[in-house]
Amino acid sequence: MNKKPSISIFFPFLNDWGTVGSLVSLSIGTVQKLTDDWEVVIVNDGSSIKDREALGTIVDLLNIKYQKSNIKNIKGLRVRIIDHEINRGYGGSLRSGFDATSKDLIFYTDCDAQYDPRELKLLYEKLKPGVGMVNGFKIKRNDPWFRIVAGRVYHHLVRIAFRLPIRDTDCDFRLILREVFQKVKLFENTGTICVELVKKIDHAGYKIAQVPVHHFWRTSGRSQFFNFKRVGKTGINLFKLWWKLIILKQWQ
Repeated sequence: MNKKPSISIFFPFLNDWGTVGSLVSLSIGTVQKLTDDWEVVIVNDGSSIKDREALGTIVDLLNIKYQKSNIKNIKGLRVRIIDHEINRGYGGSLRSGFDATSKDLIFYTDCDAQYDPRELKLLYEKLKPGVGMVNGFKIKRNDPWFRIVAGRVYHHLVRIAFRLPIRDTDCDFRLILREVFQKVKLFENTGTICVELVKKIDHAGYKIAQVPVHHFWRTSGRSQFFNFKRVGKTGINLFKLWWKLIILKQWQ
């Protein structure tokens, strides 16, 4: 490409006020080296009033710092909040984020700071013609042992059942071409949306590149996906998705 592609960055947010400020700042510092045309979208998925207010204050301060006055033909705020008054689930947050962003490329990761947003540049370097998504995979997972075991079992299960072409389905550190969503329509509202996303991008004929990335201990918030209370529900959702995509071949 002669012209550098524009980049949207978005974060699903649920009571992660302790990490969101530094995470967004690091992301901005990285994306500024890749393009002049960027935006940040934070999807607040039903956080507490205290966390919602804290997020609003942080975003106001970031917008004061990162004014867009020096960029031609671009209006609005650099950093925006999409607010869900009622929790819609992880999948609902991702769907809102994909819909709200407007740039050529979409990068997203979780707001709990378990990934380093500066490694966005590693994903960017792997984006070649024909590649629809660059997916990170954890060099070493830094979580309690039971989450590591659950993660391995989950990944191997879905990789075999859905014939997924990646080595780490549970790595929410992704750079995606916006044009992908002209063919890929997402419907899941839970964490199974990651399986849906990968499978549908692969089915649409796009290549998926992979990059090793670092993974850190969680310092803020709680996991919404891998905990024992949700294992049964996750299994049911996965079966329904498998039946829809693999058996019924319903892609839209």
